[in-house]
Amino acid sequence: MCLSIPAKVLSINENQAIVSVGGTEYEASLQLLDDVKIGDYILLHTGFAIQKISEEEAIETLKVFDEFEDLNEQIKPELEE
Repeated sequence: MCLSIPAKVLSINENQAIVSVGGTEYEASLQLLDDVKIGDYILLHTGFAIQKISEEEAIETLKVFDEFEDLNEQIKPELEE
């Protein structure tokens, strides 16, 4: 299984972009996609932009990630017993 994360494109230089995930910036290759613009949202996987997504999809996915983080914090004490 592969996991990709939603990221917002902040800048583009040829086939490379700087993207933001939760305020942290990463480099992303744009070689697999056409027509990516600053402000677009992409799915980032191992340094590659693999798909463009809507802002709504990005927000919903990040909410799910936050829910998983909350759940992990809740069950962490149980795992340490």
